[in-house]
Amino acid sequence: MDASIILALPVLLLAIVIHEVSHGYIAYLFGDSTAKRAGRLTLNPIAHIDLFGTILLPALLIFVRSPVLFGWAKPVPVNFYALKKPKRDSIFVAIAGPASNILMAIFFAIVSWLLFFAFGNNTSVFLEDVRIMCMYGVQINIIFALFNLLPILPLDGGRVLAGLLPNRLAYQYSKLEPYGMYIVILLLFLGVLNFIIAISNPIVSFLLGG
Repeated sequence: MDASIILALPVLLLAIVIHEVSHGYIAYLFGDSTAKRAGRLTLNPIAHIDLFGTILLPALLIFVRSPVLFGWAKPVPVNFYALKKPKRDSIFVAIAGPASNILMAIFFAIVSWLLFFAFGNNTSVFLEDVRIMCMYGVQINIIFALFNLLPILPLDGGRVLAGLLPNRLAYQYSKLEPYGMYIVILLLFLGVLNFIIAISNPIVSFLLGG
């Protein structure tokens, strides 16, 4: 396996696990203990594995030598009716995932900058690998945040939109959710990921100072 893939895989796994745990934790804070009772408020990746998103899609991207790894975990269960204010709180639960990815991207960027200021280009093989992992940490998390903000249910952007729409429109919009993942998979094959990567590139470059 290519060395770059070995460095990127742990970052990808961390990004998707923390993303899902963030949803469950915020839901728990707002009154819904479904994720906690299901054992999903854990950083153990086994609890979050999705056959397609966590295994098959990353494997396919590796096989076709994609310039970036991507995937997702099994969605954390949330009972929106158990939230204190379901319509309002569902927005916070949804935005928690992308927000966690943005924060992780900033964290990896800071670590990369600290390594540069401390050692410049005179780094060991180990530290160079850490810097490469930080680069992947920024790239993967920004791409993951942008992807999940697409306004398609059940993605987070779709949840946010449903929470912002008037009740009548939100109800009509929610009827699209059973077809949402088929739409997402179709968009992936139509190249939406390349479009998101193009949008993410200047953000990643800014964070890494390049």
